[in-house]
Amino acid sequence: MLYIYCPHCGEHRDEQEFHYAGEAYIVRPANPDEATDEAWGDYVFFRDNPKGWTWEQWSHGAGCHKFIAVKRHNVSNEIAATYTMQDGKVAWQQEQQEAQS
Repeated sequence: MLYIYCPHCGEHRDEQEFHYAGEAYIVRPANPDEATDEAWGDYVFFRDNPKGWTWEQWSHGAGCHKFIAVKRHNVSNEIAATYTMQDGKVAWQQEQQEAQS
């Protein structure tokens, strides 16, 4: 069972109050009108499924109803941090840049 901190409510709450909403920060094709069917298929249907740390979005359905970003290890269920979607995007982008350098 997960115990998730909601940055909007400022409280740790049981996972049953939240709804998993999929992978966070999926990159939309830069030029949608020029994207191939394969690029749209990848964007709409295919998700990464790495073993380890993942970035997820959850909604606090029984609380504030807002979406949050959760960095969670999908094997151990350890949660490294939770963020508002905006703050999480900054942290996610920094992590992506560090991984590329």
